[in-house]
Amino acid sequence: MTDARNPSPYEAPELYDLLFDSLDFDIPYWVETAKTAGGPVLEIACGTGRILLPIRKAGVDIEGLDSSPAMIGRLKDKARAAGHGVRAEVADMREFAMGRCYSRIFCAFNGFAHCETIEDQLACLRSSLRHLEPGGALVIHMSYPGPAYWAEPEGKAVLEHEAPRAAGGKLQLWDNRRKDVVRQRQDSEVEIWELDAAERPTAVHKFTTAQRWVYRYELELLFASSGFARWEVFGGFDGRPLRAPNDQMIAWAFRAPAHGG
Repeated sequence: MTDARNPSPYEAPELYDLLFDSLDFDIPYWVETAKTAGGPVLEIACGTGRILLPIRKAGVDIEGLDSSPAMIGRLKDKARAAGHGVRAEVADMREFAMGRCYSRIFCAFNGFAHCETIEDQLACLRSSLRHLEPGGALVIHMSYPGPAYWAEPEGKAVLEHEAPRAAGGKLQLWDNRRKDVVRQRQDSEVEIWELDAAERPTAVHKFTTAQRWVYRYELELLFASSGFARWEVFGGFDGRPLRAPNDQMIAWAFRAPAHGG
């Protein structure tokens, strides 16, 4: 999302990588999810390949799509430098046509939250279903928006994430959120600070983003309305039940198997 004031952070893939490329808490889960798919895999909202490239390195037939040309360009540069042939397309997650079907499709790291309306959500799920092989699964990871999240004070930037810089110093991601509980929506003014070794700011980059959160039973209704045959919802990458408001929500939605399968 962009507005008249600031661009989207997804238009700055180099900064994005400096912040998030070392983030690996979820990579073992997605690598295993891809390796056990039994066929080709597609990542929706693949960004610069933080997850896709380790999966490709593991020998999986994986492709990706993202709506940001800058992010896809960065992914392809990284894949080329690593000696990996990767198909990654600039495409809208709400309506895409990859020309093949997949055993598994996944949308990680809150990517599905960029579907800002029910119509967007249904369009994304239906496009995914059309691209699944019979019996294949779509896997979505989203943070669960519990009471503590909605109770956070607004009008003050929160340090969301920081990462070291190879040349010394670090980067910090500051998020000033405006939350609409009724619409389940978050609008953010984001600042990425570049700090030197003495933690003095050398540059500040300003961006704008928007996300819409979903809850478990809402997501299950979306799966049903989109035509999925069955689904399972978990509370973390370890497969535990979704019970606590600070859990991560991992949802698997399956296309019906072929007739007689």
